[in-house]
Amino acid sequence: MDEEYDVIVLGTGLTECILSGIMSVNGKKVLHMDRNPYYGGESSSITPLEELYKRFNLPDTPPESMGRGRDWNVDLIPKFLMANGQLVKMLLYTEVTRYLDFKVVEGSFVYKGGKIYKVPSTETEALASNLMGMFEKRRFRKFLVFVANFDENDPKTFEGVDPKTTTMRDVYKKFDLGQDVIDFTGHALALYRTDDYLDVPCLETVNRIKLYSESLARYGKSPYLYPLYGLGELPQGFARLSAIYGGTYMLNKPVDEIVMEGGHVVGVKSEGEVARCKQLICDPSYIPDRVRKAGQVIRVICVLSHPIKNTNDANSCQIIIPQNQVNRNSDIYVCMISYAHNVAAQGKYIAIVSTTVETSEPEAEIEPALELLEPIDQKFVAISDLYEPTDDGTESQVFASRSYDATTHFETTCNDIKDIYKRMTGSDFDFENMKRKQNDVFGEDEQ
Repeated sequence: MDEEYDVIVLGTGLTECILSGIMSVNGKKVLHMDRNPYYGGESSSITPLEELYKRFNLPDTPPESMGRGRDWNVDLIPKFLMANGQLVKMLLYTEVTRYLDFKVVEGSFVYKGGKIYKVPSTETEALASNLMGMFEKRRFRKFLVFVANFDENDPKTFEGVDPKTTTMRDVYKKFDLGQDVIDFTGHALALYRTDDYLDVPCLETVNRIKLYSESLARYGKSPYLYPLYGLGELPQGFARLSAIYGGTYMLNKPVDEIVMEGGHVVGVKSEGEVARCKQLICDPSYIPDRVRKAGQVIRVICVLSHPIKNTNDANSCQIIIPQNQVNRNSDIYVCMISYAHNVAAQGKYIAIVSTTVETSEPEAEIEPALELLEPIDQKFVAISDLYEPTDDGTESQVFASRSYDATTHFETTCNDIKDIYKRMTGSDFDFENMKRKQNDVFGEDEQ
């Protein structure tokens, strides 16, 4: 271990593994360590089921009705991939897809007045949806056509909207859309967690709705994908990529000290040895003195023996409860997957509820979501602090990732990855850089 590396990475969460993969592909010498004996850090999938009971300090062991413990792979952080989003691009460009199999999530639903409805996302669905009256549907259809044709480089498509100054609130007014439609457009299509977006220029919102529609267009049922055997497969896939490019991995390796000289990082000390480095990437748990708490997220893993009511018996789905509907500032999300994804025993479903904590009684905040899931066989409740780095790392060359937020997809995680990459290298992250070179080693099976 007493060697010199370009980059040392601490923690094998998804953010860390993707950055480690990218740095290795770019020819950097990388050492990747984790104090845990397993991959994934905060974003791991726990197996067997007995391990999950232990992790949440439940006194019992799983009842026999839960089937075989090793049939379970339970994500600690629930997220889906947008089919046309940044993470899928990263997977395709690096060909990490060869290690993974994905399934399309069967539907996206939105909560209104205590009931759930399928999110209309195509013109045909919008016209058939019970979420809106007839005249509202026509106006919504006009709005969707505007978004589909919108091109920020072609003013002819703006229809009087200035993407850099017109607020989203004014765009909704222009199309005369009512509050319910605004709710599901902003929260179930553009996937905002709060309503702050209404008063900023509309360009990002329009692009988010385009991303949703284009992702949906790829597979038809929903815009979301989910990997078989759980999200824990993702960091492992990128770790394999890093290893193929010469990255060194050490699990179960305690980190005793981050060695600094003159205000910047020079190495990491573990079990009496020091590995030297020029730059360090890590998750917040490795540098508590360089991060600040930026809120909390509550996540409740619920094991069910039935699909969720009113979802057409979907074996996977997402439900968004817009904050307006339950008098909150931020949305509540439900991600549901099941035995169809090799993450639960036959006939079992895992629904994970998550939201940003707003009160001193987080469990009461998610009650509306839990009511949709009844009856629940077993609940596992986790309240996690969210951390963000206190500085940008340019001085110390220590680059901390942000904690995983309550969103149900990986777009914010990818933004963090691109942001860290830019601070480390000084240049913008370019997906093209990640393409494996044609003559590169592709792994063990093809020489």
